[in-house]
Amino acid sequence: MPFPDGAELAELHVHLGGSVDPAVMWEIAHAQGIRLPTKDYWRFVDLVTVTPKRKKTFEEYLSLFRWTELIQSSPIAIERSVYQTIAGAYRRNNITLMELRFNPMKRNRGGEQDLDHIMMAAVRGIDRASLEYPVKTGIIVCLDRTFTLKMNEVLLEKAAKFSSRGVVGIDIAGPPVDGFKYSDYRAIYRRARREGLGLTVHAGEDEGHSSVRDVIDHLQPDRIGHGVRATEDGKTMEMLEKSGAVLEVCPTSNLNTGVVRGMEEMRAVFQSLRRFRVGFTINTDGPEMLMTNLRKEMALLASEGVLKTEELARANAAAFRASFIE
Repeated sequence: MPFPDGAELAELHVHLGGSVDPAVMWEIAHAQGIRLPTKDYWRFVDLVTVTPKRKKTFEEYLSLFRWTELIQSSPIAIERSVYQTIAGAYRRNNITLMELRFNPMKRNRGGEQDLDHIMMAAVRGIDRASLEYPVKTGIIVCLDRTFTLKMNEVLLEKAAKFSSRGVVGIDIAGPPVDGFKYSDYRAIYRRARREGLGLTVHAGEDEGHSSVRDVIDHLQPDRIGHGVRATEDGKTMEMLEKSGAVLEVCPTSNLNTGVVRGMEEMRAVFQSLRRFRVGFTINTDGPEMLMTNLRKEMALLASEGVLKTEELARANAAAFRASFIE
C-alpha cells in the first residue's frame, strides 16, 4: 500500500450518486416504495456498478446515475446518503477531508420536493457524520450541461444561500449537449467567486483538450474535474500550467469508461502532468459505483508504476491544499 493505514487522506472529487453502498441504496429504495427494474438484489448491484469485467461507455456510465439520483430523491434519502458516504470514507480509508458533490435539482423529483429541504438534508448528513467522525466535509453544488441557464442560476442561488452551512463550491457536470458553451457561464462563475465559493468544472474528460482551454479562458476555475485530455496538446498544457488550476484525476473511472485507454496511456497522462508541472489530486469519482476506494486508486497507480510513493504523498498533500474547505 502507498500509505500506512493510519495516514490521513483527502478526496476532492466524489459524486454522491456513485458513493453509497448498493445495499444502502437498496434499503432506501424499498423504504420509499420506489419501483426498481428488478427484484433481485444482485441484479440491482450489477445495474448500479461498473467493474473492469463490466466496462461501460461514458454515456452508459452517466446513465447509471438515473437510478441513484431517483433513489436519493427525498430529504430522508439525501441525509442518509451523505452520512453513509462520509462515515464509510473515514472507516475504510481514514479520509479526514472530503468534498462531496451533487445536483439538488436532480433530487427533487422534477420540482415535487423543495430544494431547500434537499439542501438542509445534506447539511444534516454532514452534521451527523461530523459528530461521530473527525472528517471535515464540504458540499459542491453541481450545475448541469443539460439544464437551462436559468435553472443553473437557481442552483447558484442555493449554493450561495447555504455557503455558511457547508456548501464550499460549484461545478458543471452532466453529458455533452449541442449548443452548450462554457462562455455562457462566465457571469455565474464570477458571481460564485464573489460569494466566496470555490470553482471547479468538468472538462477534458468526455470532451477533448479544447474544453480545458475553454474553461480556463472563460471560467478561470481553481480546479478542473478530470482534465486528462488536456495532455493531448502541448499548448493546452502550457495554459493549464500558467493558470495554476489543479486537476482532480479519477484513474479507475477514466479507465473503465474508456476516457483513458489502458495503463500505458495513463502513464503518459501523468508523465505530461509532471513535465508541465501541473498540480493534480487522486480521486475515486464514485467509489461504490466503480467498486473502488481512494487507497485502491493509489495502490493501482503504484503497482503499475504510474506514480511513485512519494508522488502519491505529494498528490495527497496537494488535495489538502487545494480544498475549498476552510
